[in-house]
Amino acid sequence: MKYLSLFFTVAWCLSAQAGKESQACIACHQATSPGIVGQWKQSKHSKSSVGCFECHRAEEGDKDGFRHNGFFIATIVSPKDCSQCHEKEYQEFQASHHSEAAKILGSLDNVLAEVVEGNMKRDSPSAVSGCWQCHGSEIKVLANGRLDPTTWPNTGMGRLNPDGSKGSCSACHIRHNFSRAQARMPENCGRCHMGPDHPQIEVYTESKHGIAFAAHRSRYEPLMEKEEWIPGKDFEQGPTCSTCHMSATRDLPLTHDVGSRISWTLRPPISEKIDAAALASGRQVKPWQDRRADMKKVCGSCHAVNWVDNWYQQYDNMVGLYNDKFGRPATRLYQMTRAAGLITSDIEFDDELEFTYYFLWHHEGCRARHGAAMMGPDYTQWHGNFEVAHRFYMEFVPQLREVLRKASQSGDPAKIEAAKKVQAELDQVLNSDAHRWFLGKMSPAEQEARKKASEEFKKRYAQ
Repeated sequence: MKYLSLFFTVAWCLSAQAGKESQACIACHQATSPGIVGQWKQSKHSKSSVGCFECHRAEEGDKDGFRHNGFFIATIVSPKDCSQCHEKEYQEFQASHHSEAAKILGSLDNVLAEVVEGNMKRDSPSAVSGCWQCHGSEIKVLANGRLDPTTWPNTGMGRLNPDGSKGSCSACHIRHNFSRAQARMPENCGRCHMGPDHPQIEVYTESKHGIAFAAHRSRYEPLMEKEEWIPGKDFEQGPTCSTCHMSATRDLPLTHDVGSRISWTLRPPISEKIDAAALASGRQVKPWQDRRADMKKVCGSCHAVNWVDNWYQQYDNMVGLYNDKFGRPATRLYQMTRAAGLITSDIEFDDELEFTYYFLWHHEGCRARHGAAMMGPDYTQWHGNFEVAHRFYMEFVPQLREVLRKASQSGDPAKIEAAKKVQAELDQVLNSDAHRWFLGKMSPAEQEARKKASEEFKKRYAQ
């Protein structure tokens, strides 16, 4: 295995023999790939006598080891390899949600990439060049120790490595200079956290945090290579993603477990507290209350306690609104329809209603929730809640009604009975307080309140 004790690695790194081996690598690669050598020369590794061979050295028996110019090496430097010197970071990362990113393989997202968009194969080009590049792939090794081109190159966050470790340190710490400053930049996270379903970088750019960082960027950038980058000490405003989710504060140590301070999970159709799934499966993890308390400590570097508490109340209210008004009802109606066989249950995305439901929670719903989480009002409203509502009322409900109409006229007693049950559930949802306006059933008091608000608006803008 390519795993050495910290003591042996440090001694090895300082030995004349190790230096000679790495110097041999450098002499060749200076001609064949000088950019790599130039990156390494800028790194802290080069200043600490950690060179090519110290990281890429393999041992007999390693799945991905191969002979190369007299040396036995491996292309992949895995998190386990990095743990030779970075044990704490390794353990934190292996426990993080980032390290589990490759679990997306086999999910609905991968059905889209492999089947709907792809060529019906697990290694469809749309998955290989799309999903896997952020989430990671299972790296397959060919007979000669070379890496299967359908799975490599890949620096996906949850990559499954030949040595059994999960993840890729170079997903964030780009080879071969491994700059702290680069890893702390918001664009680093934006490589994956962007787009229609998880637009964190766009939300950040819109937020006051992102605006403040942009305003002071030229002043901060020269300082971001420091070992410490503590809000309230090393800088006074403009935190980046890593500041809130990873960096040390006056009260907290630096962590490579990016979920350690997150209290809600915002990706699924219905948001839960971040520890809910683990507790349901009998696993003990850091409670959401402790995670929130830690994030509040980060916020407290710049904000007053009351400000932070009030903001979290707004955030919780927004997630609760999405869950109760759209997430739970749409999910319940969709699952009932699918379970009853009113749309196909054995083929994904072959029904219009499936696409509509997916857009509602996976795109618009995620945008609304992430917008609220990261203080991006336009993503909460126009890219989020407005589009969730439009998708629900103008597409999901009409499409569901059409499915029920066809089932009711099918002549199949089972489908007719199932359609009645789904229709009863739909009627209950639409007649609830949150939705009855859609049926024209506002109470007189509600109608009067809306009329009064309209008149007040007109008065304000008539002046």
